[in-house]
Amino acid sequence: MEKIKLIGRSSRLSLLQMEKVKRKIETAFPGIAVELVAGSSWGDALQDVPLQTVEGSDFFTQEIFEKLATGEADIAVHSLKDMSGEHFFGKNIFAAVERNDPRDVAIFNREVVDKLKSGETVVIGTCSPRREEMATGFLQKALPQLNNQFKIKTQSIRGNVDTRLKKLDSGEYDGIILAAAGLNRLLNSEADMQGIKPLLKDKLLMILPLIECVPAPCQGTIVAEAHPSNKKAIEILKRINDTELMNDSIQEKRIATQYGKGCLQKFGVTTLSYDGKKVLYAAGKDSNEKSFSKWYGLPELNTNDKTVFSTTEFMGRFFNYEYFNNDYPIKQPVVYVSNYKAVKQQALIEQLQKRRVWAAGTKTWFDLSKNGIWVEGCADALGLESLRCAFSMPLLNILADEVCVITNKQAAQAWRKKGWYAIATYNLIQKSVDELKMGISNADIIFWTSYRQYEQYKNVLRENTTHTCPAGETAELLREAGIEPVIFPTIKSFQQWRNSSIRSHSVA
Repeated sequence: MEKIKLIGRSSRLSLLQMEKVKRKIETAFPGIAVELVAGSSWGDALQDVPLQTVEGSDFFTQEIFEKLATGEADIAVHSLKDMSGEHFFGKNIFAAVERNDPRDVAIFNREVVDKLKSGETVVIGTCSPRREEMATGFLQKALPQLNNQFKIKTQSIRGNVDTRLKKLDSGEYDGIILAAAGLNRLLNSEADMQGIKPLLKDKLLMILPLIECVPAPCQGTIVAEAHPSNKKAIEILKRINDTELMNDSIQEKRIATQYGKGCLQKFGVTTLSYDGKKVLYAAGKDSNEKSFSKWYGLPELNTNDKTVFSTTEFMGRFFNYEYFNNDYPIKQPVVYVSNYKAVKQQALIEQLQKRRVWAAGTKTWFDLSKNGIWVEGCADALGLESLRCAFSMPLLNILADEVCVITNKQAAQAWRKKGWYAIATYNLIQKSVDELKMGISNADIIFWTSYRQYEQYKNVLRENTTHTCPAGETAELLREAGIEPVIFPTIKSFQQWRNSSIRSHSVA
């Protein structure tokens, strides 16, 4: 029987990734015996050294893929985020095998709440300059604002996932930041979950948002690699390659090379799916310490001699808000807050302080945190439906019928039609504003942030107006009304497009 040797690092997570590649190969080539070889890497040997202080790259992959050239192994298996762009675009052959959730997760001991109340310094373990740059600034606003004196300090942490969780559990850190993908893979393993689950028990989680805390390029992706001289290995890689995932990986790595390289990088690049489309988003600081934020693959619109109107500049002028004096008995363990305006009553705030809370976007997240509410994650303004996959990951295990949506009266019915449990805490009272009427009636292109805005002013629209909006509920309701809008992933992405595409005579 023909034999193929797979090599990877000796960590449990790496072995699990090799097992996944092994199963793919055995399915595609039933007559091949697959042997797993555990290798070592320079990065694993430097357990007590922050890698950003060491010159070089490919700390976790170099010694592994060197075995391919010598014939000691046929195929190497890696976490693609650990591999440099120089090597990925080099002479070897690759297959993208699988991608798990790309997000980072911050995991905290429950005692962190007492530190937040007393205004003490919260110590976060991370060995990533990217996470230190983006996640700590985000957490300063995202953690419950129980005392505005608290500060966040980072300390280096090294070791495998279970080692880091043990360090957290022992109290060496108040929180640590890990890739969600690694935790999900370990929790999906019968052998490994027994050791990981107790370390996660009673911990507080924050799934960090994709846009505020952009993941490393190709985070969550398993890649297999072969030397160009190994024809059989190349044949295998062609069969197990996920073409769409490989295209995403190439784009993420290619964009990343524009901003910097190596373990010192302070930026992220990720692919976001919305409305059957994909865009790439990159943000952080480049190799020259210059901050940047860039969307790739946004919709194209001809703005020549066009007037563009964006409702984002008039958000407080469409409606008044009428709040209901109800008790809002929430039975579900998870609450999704669709808008920061939905949570104003003290009784409701107190209920949310005892629930697992998710937010529509970071604006809502920060508003909830000001009320002392622990928010577990957000939809990155991509809509609740975009969270179905994230909710199902082993790290969360949230079922749709465990979620209560908090929204306005007009939107609650739409959520219920989709099968979500929804309660309304306020009513939208339309305002008639002459400035809005004039701007909307003169516009060739309009960006709506909610369907209710369109509904209110649809009678003053031009006949051939182009409608645009963010992904999610607004887009779906516009389609139900017979309109095919041009959809941007988020409000922020539209604003970038507007700033780079619209002439100065257009209306903001």
